[in-house]
Amino acid sequence: MNCKTIYIKLFVLTLFLFASSLTFAQVTKVSGVVTDAKTKQTLPFVNVSFLNSTIGITSNDQGEYVIQSTQPYSQIKVTYEGYKTVVLNIVPNTNQVINIHLVPAAQQLNEVIITSGKKIRYRNKDNPAVELIRQVIAHKDQNRPESYSYVQYKEYDKMQFSLSNVSPTLSDRKFFRKYKFLLDNRDSTLIPGKSLLPIYLDEKLSLNYYRKSPEKKKVVELGEKSVNFGSYIDNEGLGQYFKHLYYDVDIYTNNIFLVSVMFLSPISNNAPSFYKFFITDTVVVNNTKVVELSFTPRNTTDQLFEGKIYVTLDGNYAVQKAELGINKNINLNFVNSMHVSLEFEQNPDNRYHLSKSTILADFGLTKNKKGGFVGIRTITFKDYQVNKALADTTYDGPAVVINDDYKHRSDQFWAQNRLDTLSRAESKVYHNIDTLKTIPAYRRTMDILTLVLAGYKSFGPFEVGPANTFYSFNPIEGLRLRVGGRTTPELSKRYYFETYAAYGFKDQKWKGFLSATYSLNDKSIYRFPQNYIRASFQRDTKIPGAALQFVQEDNFLLSFKRGENNKYLYNYFYRLDYVHEYESHFSYSFGLKNWIQSPAGTLEFINEVNGVPHNVTNLTTTEATVGLRYAPHEQFYQGKIYRIPILSKYPVIALDYTMGLKNVLGSEYNYKSLHLRVDKHFFFSQLGYADATFEAGKIFGQVPYPLLTIPRANQTYAYQVDSYNLMNFLEFANDHYESLNLDQHFNGFFFNKIPLFKKLKWREVISAKALWGGVTNENNPTLHPSLYQFPVAADGRPVTYIMNGTPYIEGSIGIENIFKFFRVDLVKRFNYLNDPDIAKLGIRIRGDFNF
Repeated sequence: MNCKTIYIKLFVLTLFLFASSLTFAQVTKVSGVVTDAKTKQTLPFVNVSFLNSTIGITSNDQGEYVIQSTQPYSQIKVTYEGYKTVVLNIVPNTNQVINIHLVPAAQQLNEVIITSGKKIRYRNKDNPAVELIRQVIAHKDQNRPESYSYVQYKEYDKMQFSLSNVSPTLSDRKFFRKYKFLLDNRDSTLIPGKSLLPIYLDEKLSLNYYRKSPEKKKVVELGEKSVNFGSYIDNEGLGQYFKHLYYDVDIYTNNIFLVSVMFLSPISNNAPSFYKFFITDTVVVNNTKVVELSFTPRNTTDQLFEGKIYVTLDGNYAVQKAELGINKNINLNFVNSMHVSLEFEQNPDNRYHLSKSTILADFGLTKNKKGGFVGIRTITFKDYQVNKALADTTYDGPAVVINDDYKHRSDQFWAQNRLDTLSRAESKVYHNIDTLKTIPAYRRTMDILTLVLAGYKSFGPFEVGPANTFYSFNPIEGLRLRVGGRTTPELSKRYYFETYAAYGFKDQKWKGFLSATYSLNDKSIYRFPQNYIRASFQRDTKIPGAALQFVQEDNFLLSFKRGENNKYLYNYFYRLDYVHEYESHFSYSFGLKNWIQSPAGTLEFINEVNGVPHNVTNLTTTEATVGLRYAPHEQFYQGKIYRIPILSKYPVIALDYTMGLKNVLGSEYNYKSLHLRVDKHFFFSQLGYADATFEAGKIFGQVPYPLLTIPRANQTYAYQVDSYNLMNFLEFANDHYESLNLDQHFNGFFFNKIPLFKKLKWREVISAKALWGGVTNENNPTLHPSLYQFPVAADGRPVTYIMNGTPYIEGSIGIENIFKFFRVDLVKRFNYLNDPDIAKLGIRIRGDFNF
């Protein structure tokens, strides 16, 4: 996993911990089940509220309810059509369970004929609610904005994050008095029953244009204003991560992506198979008569919504309003509750467009915590116009155009152009965070957090790290100490340096790395589209065929390996690289590399010269490479000194061509090679998602085995997605190969139906990996003794093999979301089982932080 992804996720997790540690406010919480006093049947969608307040909820389809507030309410009120209203006493500031039994109203008792005490079974057949939702589904396309030839509108996007239910007396404590200006800035009006302390705010204003034929979407970014926590936090990367959690909600799509999870829309094509629908009322909304259609998941742990949509009866069957929530039993981590509100306005042709979208999520480490972290994203749409054609120049050019003054708009600009208002507490956030940065205690705290979470200690234009590589060990170097660092944009946005030095106390050798990069397009080298040149030098050890992906190869946790691990290489690299990306997401690269390999440990380079074994000390090659890459619609978590691709449904295709240049800078071989890689992320809605990778490669020319393709093996105990987890280092060598890796995550779809697993909220995962390969006669050292002979063990047994036409196959079944953080896989190797010192079966562990 990318180390910056880990940093962002750990930072968010730290916010959860911090929010929980600051939460001391008393909470009045009442939960229970509402039933009919006579029949004992549960009653769905009953209204429960605190008496004389605006805080209220409805029970779910099983009659279960939960209501809470930080205020010391002493009574709840329960209302349900056809039943007597009940007011019950409760104990303030405590967590209590009250099961409610409602008595039917007197005027309806005579009309009730009790035929059975059994609950009526829900069915889709002959269900008017299901017939109505099928009409909504059938009319989806005509109710989407894309049904118009032209659309244009102005969009205001506001994202706010707050600590919730922080004790009102916290700022009076000695340690927190210096933060009183921040801690006393509360908002108790935004969410009934919660006291919010805003700490993050981001605002964006844009013009949006859509043309149907030829299809083009264009966004003109007019302005953005965001809090700035200083150099300790990558504000841009954090904002991108938050926005990815709160994706744009389109009720008319089959799936809705929120908090990194794919939810099935209640009006998706197959919604009747996963949801129960009920017609609960006929109401008037904005002078239009609509049907209130309530829905709830058939399985409450599946990643589905519950709530209400309001459907027009004018023949368009359009959604006029929507309220989406999640069930308390849902298999979702760190989210105590979530609510999506969609409001629509009428167009001149009597169809509807989205006018406001509000997404609210209440985060916490556990659902029993009294406080946590609340995020709210509100998008407001104004000046909505349809079928108004503009000049072609409006739609031409890049899909996103950023105004020159985008991030430097005045306060007057925002006061005049906000399409929504800021609350009193929100309006103080910018000033409060700017003040916070001036406090020495804050700077010291952030220094420590940055070192712990990101592994770097900042010194302004330069930062030292990463800390998890400072110490490691391996059989060749023994104890290995390393220190390094990199420049930051505070030094320059156009040039960038990175370096490290390492020393092995067993081999008593220094290793190191140094690179210098220069941007050719007056942008950061990490900002899309890239256009830079880089020169680098590296001298270090490497395991042939190792692709250790967990942060860095010399991470301390990867020092522990199974089996023999004593065949290493000393590598010397001199590289010159050029990369050029285009707005179309096509890119090309050129590279020149001089590479010197020396065997280390028990690895040897041995060939025959005139029939006599000869020990080679160095292998020198010079390579020229050309790379082509196409990643349509690729987006990134964009940070100051990194960028992380965001997974999407589009494939990523990369093709590399390499040419060995004999006699250039001491190079010993002429050869050519081709390498193709295709990555594809598949979204399967309720069945989760899958990652597939196809690779193929071919080497043309005669080369020794260090220049052949050594498959990515893994002898650590960590599960690695991109490696063969039961293959030994150097076990195979190929001059041609094809491989296919599949990793399927079901997100608990099957476990959610099993009572014990349903409670544990475990999630199932399976993977399969296959590698076809071989060595042609031209590169077979048995047939050509002048080539380096394949490595052997101390007793003469072969270590490296040629594949015999049968693919290497391994598969795994696993459980993830164990304690919300861990994945454990049982990995099985299916063939090449007679090779010595191999593992046929193994347990592998992987850590991750996911919702």
